Amino acid sequence: MAWLVLVVSGLFESVWAVALSRSANFTRLVPTTVFVVGLVISMAGLGYALRSIPVGTGYAVWVGIGAAGTALAGMLFLGEPAGWLRLLSLLLVVAGVIGLKLFH
Repeated sequence: MAWLVLVVSGLFESVWAVALSRSANFTRLVPTTVFVVGLVISMAGLGYALRSIPVGTGYAVWVGIGAAGTALAGMLFLGEPAGWLRLLSLLLVVAGVIGLKLFH
């Protein structure tokens, strides 16, 4: 269960990061609200998961999922470039996250 919560928390890290970029320095209500809610869910889930997953592994997985998810969201929805080297780099991050889970 802790691993599932950790993965979902990593996805919520992407949610709050994208919402932060859209909040216009916290002047737009909806993105600011999404940011706060996403941040609370993400941190609460990370805290829960770290009760049974070592902190180094858990944090690295959480950050990896969040970073990859945020970069992918930027490419898909925010017009950021999606060259093959960037996609390959994202695959390497995902491979690292999978490796951390497999060799935990």
